[in-house]
Amino acid sequence: MNTRLRKKIVDMVVEGKDGHIPSAFSIVDIISILYKDFLNFDSKKPLWEDRDYFILSKGHGCLALYVVLKDHGFLTENDLKFFCKPEGILGEHPDCTKVPGAEASTGSLGHGLPFAVGIALGLKIQGKKNKIYVLVGDGECHEGTIWEAANVANNLQLGNLCVIVDWNGSAAQLMPRDDLPAKWKAFGWNASVTDGHTEKDLKSALNEITFKAEGSPSVILAKTVKGKGVPLIEGHGPWHHRIPNKEEYNIIMEALS
Repeated sequence: MNTRLRKKIVDMVVEGKDGHIPSAFSIVDIISILYKDFLNFDSKKPLWEDRDYFILSKGHGCLALYVVLKDHGFLTENDLKFFCKPEGILGEHPDCTKVPGAEASTGSLGHGLPFAVGIALGLKIQGKKNKIYVLVGDGECHEGTIWEAANVANNLQLGNLCVIVDWNGSAAQLMPRDDLPAKWKAFGWNASVTDGHTEKDLKSALNEITFKAEGSPSVILAKTVKGKGVPLIEGHGPWHHRIPNKEEYNIIMEALS
């Protein structure tokens, strides 16, 4: 569990007076490992044609993406400082026209995967070997566009595409009788389940993905905890979109120390 990035996320929310801490904590370990060990990119040339693609479909978790992009040279400390301020480029949802390394402007749930399917198909037609990863939420998996895109991806045999589901239990609040692995398998996807906060387990699951020009797409269902690492904000409740006061900030930082 990456506590350093979590502390930076909290500082950005307090400074910018906006943002979703629990959603970012849920996915920051996944994004960090992807950029550290699995994605091929050049931060000095964000639009490099041979790059691999990472699309954050659950855009409200973008603070996790921002701190990782900063770690790898796409953004500066000054960019993070001006999160959600008029003079900055980082908003509550990622804007690909402003943020280097952000492949899509997301936030309206259910759109990132269809966008990724289009990229995957285009690259397949061109005979390119770029890999495409897209991260969606388990609540987002109730959107019809997710399953339309999943159906298309399997029928087009987009073996260059991998979905990672942030399985933090948000969906179960309304629809507890939902077998996500079985659902993805029913759509013809190769599906696996892993711990979304343990580096060893995440790497093992990602290493099992075989990217190829023709084949079934893959999905990793990563079991996560919303607000992971801080008991005060873990789970589902008032912290979804809340700015900590001074006392709460100190409790959060102590938990992350």
